[in-house]
Amino acid sequence: MVVHGEHGDLVATPEPAAPDATRQVVFRAEGVTKVYRMGDVEIHALRGVDLELYAGELAVMLGASGSGKSTLLNILGGLDSATGGQVLYGGRDLAGAGEKALTAFRRDHVGFVFQFYNLISSLTARENVAVVTEIARDPMPPEEALALVGLADRVDHFPSQLSGGEQQRVAIARAIAKRPAVLLCDEPTGALDSKTGVQVLTAIERINRELGTTTAVITHNVVIGEMADRVIHLSDGRVSSVEVNERRASPTELHW
Repeated sequence: MVVHGEHGDLVATPEPAAPDATRQVVFRAEGVTKVYRMGDVEIHALRGVDLELYAGELAVMLGASGSGKSTLLNILGGLDSATGGQVLYGGRDLAGAGEKALTAFRRDHVGFVFQFYNLISSLTARENVAVVTEIARDPMPPEEALALVGLADRVDHFPSQLSGGEQQRVAIARAIAKRPAVLLCDEPTGALDSKTGVQVLTAIERINRELGTTTAVITHNVVIGEMADRVIHLSDGRVSSVEVNERRASPTELHW
């Protein structure tokens, strides 16, 4: 369940897993819809999504452009709200939370990684990570977060001195430095070549494996699904199928 803390923020206690699951449920989406209105035109981005994400898993949400995967990720992370249905985090419907509670939810429980790195150009890698750690409840030192993504020797470099893959890994370090329960990654390799993308995926996989962070990666790249516990296929605003991988491939085995 999720209760409100003394400052109105969301404090999560994962609810028990469903009877057919062996792990705790972190997110449960039930009948989630999202409709955007442009004048008299309605655009249905999500058309009744039912979905569960489990504690500690690495899930890949796979779909073509326009399938609704980014919209779903934003709703799970509290960056957007659903038009209908429920989004349960630890048993509490995020739709019923106020803006102050959602802000605390994003700050304390969720790390975000996007296609574009959004680093501050005038700050070093260490300082970019410290922007988050200075406001987090129980952060890891920026140097520790950067070491986890393989950048222990680049902490004092500015973004202009880093490659695209290194900048993305700084963004991952910034996301995980506050020790979030959930890491949500939106096309994290979309702006990178295959070799550099594998380096970024290796960092994400290490965070999931060593910290136990529930991780969801959305992508249009079918190959990336091989590194997941489960592959969730989205099409036309719906979950079309879910695959369970018997074995998770190492990111270094992926080629595209």
